[in-house]
Amino acid sequence: MATTDPAHTSTSAGALDWSPPGPGQWSLDRSHYPGGTTPISQWLIETGMESGFRRVFGELGAPVAAISGRFVHGFMYTRTVPLIGANRSATKLPPAWLLKVVSRVHPEFRRRTRLAATVLAKPPGPAVVRRWNEELKPSITRRNREFAAVDRPTLSDADLASHCRSLLDHLHSMADLHFWLHGYDLGPVARYIAFTIAQGIPTSEAVTALSGASPSTMRPRVQLSAIRKAIGDARPSTLAELRAVSSSVGALVDEYLVEHGATLVTGYDLYGLTLSELPETLFESIMSAPARVEGDAAAESALQAAQQLRAKVPEPLRPDFDDRLRDAREVMDMRDDNGPTVFERPAGLLRLALLEVGRRLTARGLVDRAEHAIELAHDEVVPLLLDGRGPTRADLSQRAAARLADSRRSPPPVLGPIEPVPPADLLPGPLAEFATTVQTAMAEMGMLAPDLTRDPLSGTGIGTAIYRGRARRSDSPEQAIEEMDYGDVLIVRATSPAFNVVLSIAGAVVTADGGPLSHAAVLARELGISAIVGARGALDIPDGAMVEVDPVAGVVRILS
Repeated sequence: MATTDPAHTSTSAGALDWSPPGPGQWSLDRSHYPGGTTPISQWLIETGMESGFRRVFGELGAPVAAISGRFVHGFMYTRTVPLIGANRSATKLPPAWLLKVVSRVHPEFRRRTRLAATVLAKPPGPAVVRRWNEELKPSITRRNREFAAVDRPTLSDADLASHCRSLLDHLHSMADLHFWLHGYDLGPVARYIAFTIAQGIPTSEAVTALSGASPSTMRPRVQLSAIRKAIGDARPSTLAELRAVSSSVGALVDEYLVEHGATLVTGYDLYGLTLSELPETLFESIMSAPARVEGDAAAESALQAAQQLRAKVPEPLRPDFDDRLRDAREVMDMRDDNGPTVFERPAGLLRLALLEVGRRLTARGLVDRAEHAIELAHDEVVPLLLDGRGPTRADLSQRAAARLADSRRSPPPVLGPIEPVPPADLLPGPLAEFATTVQTAMAEMGMLAPDLTRDPLSGTGIGTAIYRGRARRSDSPEQAIEEMDYGDVLIVRATSPAFNVVLSIAGAVVTADGGPLSHAAVLARELGISAIVGARGALDIPDGAMVEVDPVAGVVRILS
């Protein structure tokens, strides 16, 4: 039976122990896992994040060893792992002269300085994008479809166990790949944003020039619009009636589900639902989709924004601006397709397989509910299915209850001693630029601890137009679809792909977590709606209040 680090579990009595999960400073990251995370998801992140980042940082010449993710009471914390001294907490920086000397004479720093200079002179992003489009994405998509084609209920226990084992192995390798790719897809975007920040250009303005660079983000919307157009004047009231409108409509829905049906859409953890489990959400998505999607409008808007931004850059630096913007736009589609293809679809497929395991275990009296199978650790699934060995039904019920309790806690924003970040200008030039890039990427993804001195209703603005509307606080896309009217302001902790249909009717969106490269920011930018992301006090906005979303100032104001 799997064992779990006590630091990652809840105590049954007394005050919770919020000890850091390792040496150094750990920052709370709720952008993908808001709390109450399942054991398998914890395993995937704790193994895949550090290995993927360690690999790509070594290839690029970054002046840090890795970014590590660990869970404490179901909450995710991250740490930037230094090249040297990773196993101790540095609460005080060495003298500046010593840092300069070490970064220039230490063998690994010297190797990375040479490598970083080469990478900056000839960025590898275009080659990785080509490999993604020509090799990686087709291969992963094919593998995902093979898993999706398995008729799980008809499998023998042995074959279902083999299916689960293969999915776990696949997803484990995909977790590593997901973070490895982030070095190549987030890096150029972060370099561009770091450059614009240095020129005094707010991030909310800089990201407008990235609009229209991500066809993958808009692809589901284009597909839904095609189905809506094929329906014509018919007025179905259910998904079944919609499919029966015509054979061509039914075929388009089937094609859409083959591609997206197994994708986790209500979150990134295994307790999130797949699109195939949400027929009403799919129906509403189709019926509210526009008959046509204007694909060129965002690109034209981005071109105008780029010209305006370029004019703000000193003339000698404009070629650098052009290069960085081009590199950022070139990787945006891979960046936005990385998560759904590499992680969210395989994770959804694993969820569906685990639910089949849970149904069989429920029939045998080994679990109380099929959904409790998602509480299993990665090495507990097969033994429990085949031999009944592992956690008892009481154990799994207790895990489910503890995970729910954990999700309702208020975790500290930082664990461990504050580790000061060495000033980038003490590093050799190429390493200094990479250090700035890594910090910018983490900030733009919302992976750093929130600034508690900042106005809780301020964040990063997306868009240029002030929007006023009624706030609708939602915990799920289903709740949002049921309660929102056209033009309402969606207030959520963070969005996932299931909120795509909601965002298409929202007047604006405000999130408590995330940064300018989060799902909510990317989709708001592509849809052309105003947003504030990373406003940590967003969830305190009263439901139904009239609010003003000001993306230029980066703040949401409660009007009444």
